[in-house]
Amino acid sequence: MKLQEEQEILFQQIVDHRRAVRVFDQAIPFDQAVVRRGLERAVLSPNSSNMQLWEFVHVQSPAVLAALVPICLGQQAARTARAMVAVVVRRDLWPRHCQQVIDLQKAAFRAEGDGTLTDKHRRLLRYWEVGMPALHRSGGGVWDSLKRLGTWFKGWRQPVMRQVTSADMRLSAHRSAALAAQTFMLSVAAEGGDTCPMEGYDQRRAKALLGLPAKAELGMLIAVGKRAANGIYGPRLRVPFEEVYSNL
Repeated sequence: MKLQEEQEILFQQIVDHRRAVRVFDQAIPFDQAVVRRGLERAVLSPNSSNMQLWEFVHVQSPAVLAALVPICLGQQAARTARAMVAVVVRRDLWPRHCQQVIDLQKAAFRAEGDGTLTDKHRRLLRYWEVGMPALHRSGGGVWDSLKRLGTWFKGWRQPVMRQVTSADMRLSAHRSAALAAQTFMLSVAAEGGDTCPMEGYDQRRAKALLGLPAKAELGMLIAVGKRAANGIYGPRLRVPFEEVYSNL
């Protein structure tokens, strides 16, 4: 019990430390390895169907950091950041990632037995072999309409997942990327660093600067560094917990 209590206290300290820091102290030494370790932990985050439709660009070049400042609309967090992380959503990579997951899952199944795939294994693999292509494939709106119609009919008889369109899959990929971003920010906080997630930027110019393909989307840009004395603009303000909590 003592270990659990210590872990709870430590995690609470990490959560309390993590703030959206607006000004970083550029005189304090900053280890870029903190960013790398944070991203290695971020990819362990839960993500929808293990599709991992994300990429992370670690920006540490002074020239690229400077070029990002006007793209981030001159925000102080961008001006003073020692590093930036672009959280990139790559739903366009679903065919490749789906096949990679199938290959990895097959290897894991074979490793847990005598090297052959059982009927149970094959049933589980159909989730990615059939289910994922059906969900992620687009067809000019026609396929989405057919999926919605099929879900509507099936939903009369039993509970079904109704988020089946391309737009739903896009939102799902962004949610997964956001989970990874939070893991990254908590990791940086655990090592005494600071972050500021930013949504205010010119996405087209940011993608061009970072060399991202047309179908990639920026989920957010995260400024990283060590907070300055004036780095936090005010107290952490939240609506009353009881307004957002219910217990059934």
